[in-house]
Amino acid sequence: MADNPTAPRGARTPWQVTRSVWYAMFMREAISRTMADRMGWFWMIFEPFALVAIMVGIRSFIRGDRLIVNAPFIPWMIAGMMGFFLVREGMLRGMGAIEGNSALFAYRQVQPVDPVLVRNFLEGMLRTFVFLLFIVGGLMLGLEMYPDNAIRAMAAWLSLWSLGLGLGLFTSVAATLVPEIGRVIRMLSLPLLIISGVIFPLNQMPHWLLEYLMLNPIPHALETLRLGFFENYKVIHGTSMLYFWLVTLSLNAMGLLMHLRFVDRLKAK
Repeated sequence: MADNPTAPRGARTPWQVTRSVWYAMFMREAISRTMADRMGWFWMIFEPFALVAIMVGIRSFIRGDRLIVNAPFIPWMIAGMMGFFLVREGMLRGMGAIEGNSALFAYRQVQPVDPVLVRNFLEGMLRTFVFLLFIVGGLMLGLEMYPDNAIRAMAAWLSLWSLGLGLGLFTSVAATLVPEIGRVIRMLSLPLLIISGVIFPLNQMPHWLLEYLMLNPIPHALETLRLGFFENYKVIHGTSMLYFWLVTLSLNAMGLLMHLRFVDRLKAK
C-alpha cells in the first residue's frame, strides 16, 4: 500500500525521497570515512588507546585512582573518553558536513541539514563499534568493563549521541557562515575534555568552581554512563539528566531552526 494514496502512480512520497537521499549520502560518507584513508580505522582505535596508556602512566605518579569512589580507574576513564569522543566528533564533523557536500545541493532534493544528520549517524555507529571493541578487549584483559546496568549505560550513550547531534547542527551553520567560529571551536575541544571530567574526577574541585563546571552538560551524561557500568559509583554532586536533556533538546531545536532560517545562504556557500 502506498504511503500517500493521493500521489500519482509511480510518484514517490517526500519521505521516500528523503530516505533515498539519506541512504545515498550514508553510503558515500561511509566509504569515504572508512576506505578512503587506509589509516582511518587505526586512528579511531589508536587515539583513545594512546590516551589511556598516557593517563595510566601519569596515574603511576599521582595515584589518580584514589580519587574515584567505587570504580576502577582504567574502565572509568575509558567510559568517559569514549563518551566524550562521541560528542566531540558529532560537533567537529558537523562543521565540515555542509562544505564537504556543497556540490550535492544542486539537486533540489538535498538540503544542507541532510549531510549533518547523516554524518552524525555514521559517526555514532562507528564510535559505538569502537566502544564495543574496547569493552570486549577490556574483558579479555580482566578489566571490569561489563556494565552493571546495561539499560542505563545504553540510555546515557544515546543521550551523548543526541548532544553531539545538537552541537553538530549548531556548529554546521555557525562555522559555515562565520569560518572563524569553526577555528575557535576546534581550539576549545581540548580544554573541554579536561573540564568535562573525562580524565580526572571533578568532585575534587572546590564547590564554587564545580557549580560553574556543571553548567557544561557533558559531565552529567558521562557520570550517568559511568554509573551504568559501576552501580556503586559515587557520581558528581549536582548530576542531573533533566538539565542535560533541557540543554540537548534546546541545542537540537536551535540547530534545526538555524538550518531552516539560513538554508539559502548555506546552499550558496
